[in-house]
Amino acid sequence: MTAERIEDSIEIAAPPEAVWTVVSDLRRMGEWSPQCRRMHVFGGEVALGSRTFNLNRQGMLRWPTTSRVVVFEPGHEIAFRIGQNRTVWTYTLEPAASGTLLTESRTTPNGSGRASAFLVRHLLGGTETFEARLQRGIASTLERIKLEVERTAV
Repeated sequence: MTAERIEDSIEIAAPPEAVWTVVSDLRRMGEWSPQCRRMHVFGGEVALGSRTFNLNRQGMLRWPTTSRVVVFEPGHEIAFRIGQNRTVWTYTLEPAASGTLLTESRTTPNGSGRASAFLVRHLLGGTETFEARLQRGIASTLERIKLEVERTAV
């Protein structure tokens, strides 16, 4: 059974505005995510309703997806829904003592669909293995974002 929510958080020693600049630039997702290697944003700037074409990778397996930005609250939250499996990926920023608490989550508010379940089961190692990999991927993504923001924030 697919987990409804997979998430992790990290504190970043920078103000929310600096974190937002990095997180909201979906074109850079391939720099952070170990699974999503590239996101192409159609129509220029990222905003509510923006659509993307994504290239994903796990080992030798490669697959494309599409997404649409479903939440866009500058300085606070951005979320996009993957068209092929209906999962929603969200980045939430909150002020913290050290700067910003950044949380990344993957939710399945409407399940992930039969086709996705089949592919996960037969090509991606099964649900438990795949979701454990997603959990580690979220932690890795957050660490990479933290390093970039703290390296470039003034």
